[in-house]
Amino acid sequence: MRRPIVGIIGNSYLINDQYPAHAGGAMNSEAIAQVSGCLPLLVPSDPRLVSVAELMEVCDGFLLTGGRPNVHPEEYGESETPAHGEFDRARDAITLPLVRALVERGQPFLGVCRGFQEVNVAMGGTLHPEIRDLPGRMNHRMPPDGTLEEKFALRHPVRFHAGGVFHRLMGAEEVMTNTLHGQGVNSPGARIMIDGHAPDGTPEALFVEGARGFTLSVQWHPEWRAGQDPVSRPLFEAFGTAVRAWANGRAPWAMSA
Repeated sequence: MRRPIVGIIGNSYLINDQYPAHAGGAMNSEAIAQVSGCLPLLVPSDPRLVSVAELMEVCDGFLLTGGRPNVHPEEYGESETPAHGEFDRARDAITLPLVRALVERGQPFLGVCRGFQEVNVAMGGTLHPEIRDLPGRMNHRMPPDGTLEEKFALRHPVRFHAGGVFHRLMGAEEVMTNTLHGQGVNSPGARIMIDGHAPDGTPEALFVEGARGFTLSVQWHPEWRAGQDPVSRPLFEAFGTAVRAWANGRAPWAMSA
């Protein structure tokens, strides 16, 4: 029996500032294969190469990964400024309609960091270009120096709504997470339920209210040591359960506030 397929949204890079490539972090594939129990398949996020309909037919679920480029502010009705950083309009053109189609169909996805922000924008929400500039907010960006272990170290707690989806999944109302992002949710989109916050009020966990499938998304990076981390493991395990249910034609993963 084949493993169900999870499409891992790739990012565009220039190798040695010259050679164009689509790539994804190895830890994303490891989390999907080793914890979710699914077959990881890297998606070249470019509408010239793939279509949303084709991807949904080939893949049983999707991992919306993090990435250095940000969602272009035109996607949520704002003008580009230097604070908005780098962009990947090709990825925007795939992921935003993909999220909406998955929600409509009940097909599972897990959003991580930029993916978390994409879910909000796809549903009509907006983003802050640089949350560390907001009064009372901490710097959530990845430390510029240090080892990989230091950059992905646990840095702040996230508190979930008591009795909510994430609380029930994690078995804890508060957990510790890493943080490697500059932007954050400003206004939630339609049906976006913010289910967890950092101590400074930054949204950190969400799902799409009334969706028939798995739509859990987080602002941190749970793919880091997903098999050992007590927060990451249940998230990727639950996602794997939802993807297998979809692949086998069973009822979508139940999710209620």
